[in-house]
Order: sequence, then structure tokens, then C-alpha cells
Amino acid sequence: MSLALYRKYRPATFAELRGQEQVTVPLAQALRNGRVHHAYLFSGPRGCGKTSSARILARSLNCEQGPTPEPCGVCEPCIALGPTGPGSIDVIEIDAASHGGVDDARELRERAFFAPVTSRFRIYIIDEAHMVTREGFNALLKLVEEPPPHLKFVFATTEPEKVIGTIKSRTHHYPFRLLAPGTLRGLLEEILQQEGVRYEPSALPLVVRAAAGSARDALTVLDQLVAGADEGGISYSRAVALLGYTDASLLDEVVNAFAAGDRAAVFDAVDRVIEGGHDPRRFAADLLERFRDLLVLGAVPDADSKGLLDAPPDEIERMRDQATRMGPAELARAADLFHQGLTEMRGTTSPRLLLELICARTLLPGAATDESALLARLERLERHLVGGTGGGAPDDSSPPAAASPPAKPPTAKPAPPQPPPARQPAPSTSGATSGATSGSASGAGSKASAPPAASPPAQRTPPTGKPREAAAAGQVDVAAVQGAWPDILEAVKRRRRVAWMILVGDVQVVEVDDTSLTLAFARDGDMKGFTSSGSDQILQQALADVLGVQRRVQTVAGGAASGGSPGRSGNPSGPAEPTRTDPPQSGPPSTDDPAGDPGAASPPAGPPEVDPDNDADVDPGLTGMALIQQELGGQIIDEIDNS
Repeated sequence: MSLALYRKYRPATFAELRGQEQVTVPLAQALRNGRVHHAYLFSGPRGCGKTSSARILARSLNCEQGPTPEPCGVCEPCIALGPTGPGSIDVIEIDAASHGGVDDARELRERAFFAPVTSRFRIYIIDEAHMVTREGFNALLKLVEEPPPHLKFVFATTEPEKVIGTIKSRTHHYPFRLLAPGTLRGLLEEILQQEGVRYEPSALPLVVRAAAGSARDALTVLDQLVAGADEGGISYSRAVALLGYTDASLLDEVVNAFAAGDRAAVFDAVDRVIEGGHDPRRFAADLLERFRDLLVLGAVPDADSKGLLDAPPDEIERMRDQATRMGPAELARAADLFHQGLTEMRGTTSPRLLLELICARTLLPGAATDESALLARLERLERHLVGGTGGGAPDDSSPPAAASPPAKPPTAKPAPPQPPPARQPAPSTSGATSGATSGSASGAGSKASAPPAASPPAQRTPPTGKPREAAAAGQVDVAAVQGAWPDILEAVKRRRRVAWMILVGDVQVVEVDDTSLTLAFARDGDMKGFTSSGSDQILQQALADVLGVQRRVQTVAGGAASGGSPGRSGNPSGPAEPTRTDPPQSGPPSTDDPAGDPGAASPPAGPPEVDPDNDADVDPGLTGMALIQQELGGQIIDEIDNS
């Protein structure tokens, strides 16, 4: 008949007690100094060494060489109080769960005054002390306050708040903690080596996880695995089956399916979990822990070496790949959904249905409107654009190609008089301003609505000379930033397309000082998305690359949407702007020759070729309609015919 591992390997000295240095070190020093108190309160989770420490303290006090922090182990009290010893008549262990009444306390009080039989001290170890009734504590109060010289008390409890204050104030309180995973794993490896049992390293993290920081629970689980091990030792597959955890290969499959958006693979895995007889709550909890590991690994690349993750090296490599395929926003949203789902699963009559609904919500970020879902969609879109998938890349490259031919014949741009009446209502403020400048013909008034459409030519021929000279001289103001805005946008686009898509919208540079650059956003949603996605850091790097200056980016709401947006028209008021912003629909009101209007009215085919790409009322970020519909949940509400 074998002895249970938690009894066989019970610590016999303070030095053998693992992971409780905050208790063992001061107790050992008190024994060395000869300043041992008459009553102690040991509190902490179950299985972390409270009762074992009480026995070690009794052994140290009654050792023939003591009191000493290192019992000799050969005298009669040391042998009797050892891990496998029969116990001592002078050390009484009482379970307060069954002996916590006032009568039991009175009986203890009557016996406590008898002198010890063979030992130096008579020691009472009261386990589960929180189960003692208030009347029982009151009966012990005077004895605990003024005990005889030979009497010591050790109270052990998992709920110290239930011990009445009058008792607690008369004791030295030592809180015990759960064991760290690394400490627990080292203890298991040492015991397996002493037992001569072979094991797969991947099985030990499962034992550590099942123990949840309790050394006694870990040894109990390990004892069960050792008892059921064959000649090959403890295997990972047997540990998974015995402990009820989800196999790592199935978790890898599900996470990869979430990263790829493969709905069929996710629901197939859920079906296999249910058909295999596994608990849906356990599967959801294992998947939640995997999401946690991926978040930690994404934030701390060397998390395995720092002890933040406990997994085999091959599994760590697979998780690295999964962390790169799913961004932090998507992982955090999935973890939140599964955490909420675990709470909802308590007491549910259909756990499979709830698990499938959680998976469906995780797969469809477009179905939610909260900030986490928006960040997940933006992150997924960014990965698609950077990876060259979807329709983003071809659409992004088409506007410059369509914008370059109209820049050659500037006299043909004022030709089409037909579109202006249809375009006039949208940019009303721009039309009014330009109409006041030209002031004579209706054709000039119609051209006034076109200047916002000049962003693609401005991006192709940026006036970088003056802004760069101003930056070199240390004079960076609003005009310098607006003049170099096309270059800045290109630098942002190379780093992160999502940030570029926001900046080419209704955004305006309103202030530049020695330390910061302030952007005004016409829509609060754009401003929140810009700051929460880290795009302000991307713009700050682009400013350093283009202008060679460091400015902190600040955002305010309420930017003007027409005429003044640097994302649409570059520099709205600079003197060189009319020669740069020659759109295919209209020319600058001050430099173009009005006499070209009647002669250029003959080629009507020009505007339809470039208007879909260069129209200032259409956000350049809305290219790749199929991708936007799929990833951002967009819907076409109306279509405007610009011809």
C-alpha cells in the first residue's frame, strides 16, 4: 500500500517549504532570536502549507536541540512530528469544523493548564479556525490573552475575516500565498525524479493548471497520473483525457479558423467538442486562456523566457504565428466575448447553443457597433491591405494614374459646363467663396465648387521646396505643414493605410507651435478612431520624416469640411496652389484663361474618366467597395451619377 504523495513529501523544516518565504523567514528568525509568540494565526488558500507550517513550528519548539529553526530530526519529538510520524501527545490538532462549539472550547480550556508530558511546550493547532463559533472564541479569549508559559496556540484558516477581532488582535498573523507556476512545476519535476517516473514535459503544465497554485492539489493530481501511467510514463494525451482539458491541437485549429474568418472550421470544431463529450464551459475557458496567452505573447515577445507563459517550445512558436495573424484589438474583443459567455453559461439549459452564438459574434465584428468591434474591423482591414489581399491595393493605385493625364492640358479642364449644377449643392460654402472671387460668368461660379477635387494632383506634385526650407530654418507653421501635406500623407500611407484613410477625410491643420500640431476633425467618430488606433503616432513619425521636426499630435472636434482640409486640397490659400490643383473638372478661378471655356466645351469625354477618382465629395478611403462592404459592414445607400 503506497503512501499518498502529499503526505510522503510533506515538508519537515521551514527550508523545505516552497514558495512561502514571507512566512518561513521571519518565523525562523524569531526562533533564532528566542522571541516566539504564544499565539499565531496562519491564513491563506487551501493546500499552501498552513498546517504543515504549524507542525514544523511545533517540531522546532519541542526539538531537544531547540527551540531552533532547523530541527535535528533524530530526537523523539522530531520523529513523532515528522511527515510520516505518529504525532505527539503534547501537540493537539483540532478540526474546528466539527469541534467549534462553546462546549469544545470549555473542554480545551480545562485541559490547557495541564503541563506537557514529554515535550517542552503544549501546542494546540486549531485548523479551520473560522468555523469556531463566536461563543467558542469568547470562551477561549482569556486563555489566548494570558496563557500559561508552557502553552502555545496556532490558528489556521482560509477565511481570516471570520475570526473575531479580539482573538486576531492577540495573535501574530502570517498570510500564506498560492504557489507560483514555476515553483510548482519545479516541485513536481523534483518529486518525479525521486519517484523514478518518466513523463512528457508538456503534461506538467496541465497539472500546474489543475492545481491552481495549491501544492497539495498538485501532488494529488500527480499521484493520480502516476498511478495510471504505463511503462511509458505520464503522457500528454492521457493527462488531457484525465483532467478534461481541450487538446492543444484543437485549440490551434480553432484560433487559426478565427484568424482566417473560417466559419465552417469553427463550427466544425465546436461540433467535435460536443460530440466528444467535452464540457462546453471547459472548452470556452481553455479558448479564453489561449486568447490571454496570445495577448501576452503579442505584448511581450519573450514572455516564455520571462515565465509569463508555461508551454512547450513548439507550442510557443505556433502561438507566435497566431498572435501575428490576430491583432491585439481582435484578440481582446474575442477574449471579452468568451468571458461574458462563460458567465452566461452558468445554469444554462443549452450550453452548446450559447457556445455557438459566442463563436458567431466573434466571427462577425461588423454586427456590433461598439468601439472594440470597430477596432477589430480596422485591424482586420489593415492586415488585408498590407498583405495585398482584397481590392484595396488596386483601388489605391488607380487615382494617381487617372489624375496624371489631365495635368498636361490645363486649358481643356474648364470645358464641361454640365456637371457644375449637379455638383453645386454639396460644396456650398466653397462655391460661394469662389463665386465671389470670379464674380462674372455662371461658368466661373460653377467652377468654384471644384477646388476640393484637387487632392490627387496635389499628391503627385507636392510643393516641397518652401516647407522643407522653413523646416530647416526651424520655422514650421500651419502654411509649411499644409504645403508639405501631400508628402506627409504619402509617408503615413506607407506606414499604415488605415491612418491614411482617416487623414484624407475631413481633417484640417488648425495650429502648429513648437511642441504640437493640432488637427480638427469634422466628425467625432473619425477623431476617436484616429486616436484609439495609434494613428497619431504614425503621423508624428511622418512629420519627422518629411519636415524633420518632432511635434506631438493633438486632436479637436469641429474641423471645416470644405476648401480648408489639407487631406483634400493640400494648401488652400498658398500662392502656388492654383498651378498645382488643376482638377479635371475645373481650373483655378484666378489663373485659368476664361476664353478657353467655349473652345474646350467640345471634349465631353474628359470628366467621366477622372471624376470618379478625383471627386472631392467622394472619400478616397471608400475605394474597393467589395472590401468595405465585407469588412466594415458598409451599405450603398445612393449612387450619384457624375456624368
